[in-house]
This record gives sequence, C-alpha cells and structure tokens, in this order.
Amino acid sequence: MPKTMSIVLASGTMDKIMAAGVITSGAVADGVDVNIFVTFWGLLKFRKNDNSISKLSYDGSEMSDLIMRKMSEKHIQGGIEMLRTAKEVGNVHVYGCALMSDVLDIKKDDLDPIVEDIIGVSQFVSMTEDSYNTLFI
Repeated sequence: MPKTMSIVLASGTMDKIMAAGVITSGAVADGVDVNIFVTFWGLLKFRKNDNSISKLSYDGSEMSDLIMRKMSEKHIQGGIEMLRTAKEVGNVHVYGCALMSDVLDIKKDDLDPIVEDIIGVSQFVSMTEDSYNTLFI
C-alpha cells in the first residue's frame, strides 16, 4: 500500500500555492499519493481562468514583482501548473472545501478542472486517517 500525504491549502498567495506544488511534486516523485483540500482564500485562486496569483504572502510582499519576473525568466511553472503536472504523473487528488464554496458561492463548474470534487471537511478528515503526514499551508 503506497504512502499518502494530505495537504490543507488555505492560502491564495503565490508562495503558498507554489509550496503545495513543490511538495506535491516531490511526494509524487517518491511514489507518495497526495490528497489536497483547498479552502478559504486558496479556493478563490482555483477558479477557472483566475490569473491573479501574483502576490507573495505579507512576509515577502515587497519582493513579489522581482520573484515573478525571475520565475518567468527561468520558466518555472506556477503552483497550480505544478499540481497539474504532478497529477498527470502520480496519484494526486484535489478537492474544494464545501463550506467555503457555499460561503463564496463557488460551484464545481466555476473551478479549474484540477479540482475533482467539492467535499466536506469530514470527508477529508476521513481521508487523512491513512496519511503519514498532513500539512497545513
């Protein structure tokens, strides 16, 4: 039975979504299955055609433009693209939070196809029972 990692992605800033992408890519490369629960501000950034992921969290906000330029120059994928690539290679599942989708009036059809379903937190908690690691980003 393969190892499973769970990630709760609550932030919508570029650095946090990138962290989820990098960690997921590394886990998949090591044969680990990954379940991601996208909630709060993170859920907003998984809407279809949302190209607004260009800010770092407060700690690095003054460097946002520089980091984005350097990433572009070095052809580094964005976080959601990293997740999409990891999903193509390994066993990655991305779920939207039912509570926040209700609060924000976001339907499954509003979300990027990488989001497989909208589920409740109790469903996600059940998934984490077999996880050897659960991260909150």
